[in-house]
Amino acid sequence: MTEVKEKILKKFKGEVVSDKMSKTIVVRVDRFRMHPKYQKRYRISRKYKVHDEKGQFKIGDVVEFVECRPLSKDKRWRVIYK
Repeated sequence: MTEVKEKILKKFKGEVVSDKMSKTIVVRVDRFRMHPKYQKRYRISRKYKVHDEKGQFKIGDVVEFVECRPLSKDKRWRVIYK
């Protein structure tokens, strides 16, 4: 009778651009869009503040992260450790 619904979490992959904060890294996610008129692809970047509990990721690393509950004013993402 009771159905358990699994929450679908957003998952991104990007490059670490800053590791200066404690337990927080800044990750840049690039994606490509197609211009509607000129049909040329162009890059759009967005930066996310991601929780890194162990502090093991450094600038240049490629990480995967998923959404989670709000951890601070800006942090709503956490790293997937493999």
